[in-house]
Formats: sequence, structure tokens, C-alpha cells
Amino acid sequence: MGRSLRIALLSYRSKPHSGGQGVYVRALSRELRELGHRVEVVSGQPYPELDTGVPLTRLPSLDLYREPDPFRRPRLAEFRDWVDVLEYGAMCTAAFPEPLTFSLRAARMLRARRGEFDLVHDNQSLGWGLLRTGLPTVATVHHPVAVDRDLELAAAGFRRSLTLRRWYAFTGMQARVARRLPAITTVSESSRRDVARLMGVPADRVEVVPVGIDPADFTPPSGPRDIDHVVVTTSADVPLKGLVPLLEAVAKLRTEREVRLTVVGSAKAGGLAATAVERLSLAGAVTFTGPLPQAELVGLLQRATVAVVPSLYEGFSLPAVEAMACATPLVTTDAGALPEVVGTHAAVQVPAGDADRLAGALALVLDQRGLQEQLGRAGRARVLEHFTWRATAERTAAWYEEVLAAC
Repeated sequence: MGRSLRIALLSYRSKPHSGGQGVYVRALSRELRELGHRVEVVSGQPYPELDTGVPLTRLPSLDLYREPDPFRRPRLAEFRDWVDVLEYGAMCTAAFPEPLTFSLRAARMLRARRGEFDLVHDNQSLGWGLLRTGLPTVATVHHPVAVDRDLELAAAGFRRSLTLRRWYAFTGMQARVARRLPAITTVSESSRRDVARLMGVPADRVEVVPVGIDPADFTPPSGPRDIDHVVVTTSADVPLKGLVPLLEAVAKLRTEREVRLTVVGSAKAGGLAATAVERLSLAGAVTFTGPLPQAELVGLLQRATVAVVPSLYEGFSLPAVEAMACATPLVTTDAGALPEVVGTHAAVQVPAGDADRLAGALALVLDQRGLQEQLGRAGRARVLEHFTWRATAERTAAWYEEVLAAC
């Protein structure tokens, strides 16, 4: 192992149990610390849950998108400085300011504590403030957010597309900042190609470091699995996650069998998923759990007959890796990095967005116990070989050394 480094790990929002950012900062900070490095996580709301021994510096925003009152109007006493004014003003014009305003707050803090860190590692805020930290600064791009923007625009009408373009205006900033940082890491070869294509960062400046799981936490079940129980994990009710084609596939299966679908995530009132559930008369067959603590998620995956990743795009897919680690039979689309993650033997794959093919693949796995066992064994073996957090931390630390040597 190389020298012990002092690392500031930045994350503009870090939901503990929903989406990949909170999971990423918790696991990476823990494993880097175990390797002998000093890691301090710097985060805006929602704050992450971190392991013992990893300090957290809170950089509070106005938290304008919190539940249950998103797009709220703060009291005058909540405004602390010009960054807060900028944040609220941008929200009032339909923009999403958090990546920018978090980066400005982080840069101010890092300049004040410049002698305390060797390197800054940003987790996809990619705001202008990263160019003013006074320290070597690198970033993780899980995938270009321009992909989410384009998929949402494709599903939107004219009036909705106007507000979406304003909301996603920050993606232009992210691309320009990424091009000016000394190095970028991403989680798959698919994402590296997309970072080069959509953000203009030369591919040879993008290091691929896959993420993973802790195989001692995500384990195969000790008892029998449920019958005809499908589980999907989704961080957001947006077109990119492919929930609508999955719901259509479940509706097709329900004409012949009592399939149940559990969605680890939430449906927005009046959103895509809720509308599809009503249209397809699936209210009694679909359960939305909201975000789950890790232990509950593991238990659910261990009971599931089959897990599914129906996404229209994935820069990686932590839910696929979590399911494979639990030896849960897996069905995925062929979108983005999913073929790269599951390989040739650990999942049944179908074309993205094809509800008929998805229904057929789910029926195939639900009907064949031998196939279930084969997929489960192959998935677990693939995770142990390629996708653990310790391997992620080791490769990330080696990358830090390369970047610092070049600075």
C-alpha cells in the first residue's frame, strides 16, 4: 500500500438508503479508512449515514427539495449568505441549483482548511466551486446526467419540456467543469464512452473503477424463496428507470398467474408509476416500500423469486450487483452498462423498453427452478470476482496516487 492520504470526499446530497450517492460515500469512505487513509466526508442534505471512525462535515443548504415540502419558501431568518440567496433565486426560476451552490460552499470550507487535505474527491456535483478549492481535485461521474435529461425530454410534452430544459441547465456546467479537472473516474466502460461523448472529456482521462457490495452483508438465503414474487429497486420515479415497461410486463403476467411486484422506492403522486398502476389495475399487486435500510433490503432480495432491472439506461447498476450477491435470479434489460455488469451467464437480458420481451423473460425464470439456481450461482460468483467495495477502494487509492504524481 502507498502512503496514507488525507482525502475530502464531497457529496452534494447523500440519501442513506435511496439512490447510489449515499451508499457510495459510506462504503468508499469506510474501505479507504480500512486501507489506512484519512477520509472526511463533506455533504449537503440529506446527510449520509457513515461508519464509525469516518468524520462528517455538514454543509447545510436551504434544503429546498426536502420531503414533505419540496420547492418550499424559506423564512428570511434561514438565509445566511449570498450563496443561499443564489440557491433560492435559481429555484424560483425552475433551475436545480444544488450542484453549484454545494460546490461554492465546499470550496469556501476547503480553502479555509487547505493544509488539512492532500486531495479532494467530488461525487458528481461538478460545480464551478471545484475549480477554486486550492487543492488537487478529482471527481466521480457515475453517468452523465444529460442521459436522464434526454430520456425525460423524450417523454415530455412541449410545455413540460421547457421547464425540464431549465431544470437540467446545470448539466452544461458539469460538462465544462469535468473537462477542466485533472482526472475523472467512472464506474463502467459504458459510462466512460458516455462521459467522452456527452461531456467532452477525453476517454484517456477517465479511469474506470467499478463499485460493489460487501459480500458479508449481501448473502444467499438460508431458507426457501417466495413464489411468483418479483422485486425491483429504483431510486426515482423517472423514465430512465423503466418502471412503466415493467408494470406493463407484470400486467401481462397477471393474466395467467398471481405475480406480486415489490418496488423498493416511491411513486410520485400523479407520476409515471402511479398513473401506470391505475391504468393497468395493479393496485393490489404492486407494493412500494420507499427507501429501505440495508438489512431489510437484503431480506427482501433473499425472499424474492426473481429481481429485475428494467432500466432504459444504467451507468452501472448497484441493484443488479446486490441481487447477484444474494444469489437472486436476475432479469435485466440490455441498456447502458448492464451487459457489462451481469456478463453472459448471470442474468436473462431483454431489449430495453420492450414490455413483451420482459414479461416473457420473467415468466421463463419464474417457471424454471433449475434456471433460477443456475442464475443465482453465476451471479454470486461474478460479484465475488469483480464487484466488492474493498476492490473499489484499492483501485481508487491507486488512482489517487497516479493523479497526485502527475500534479
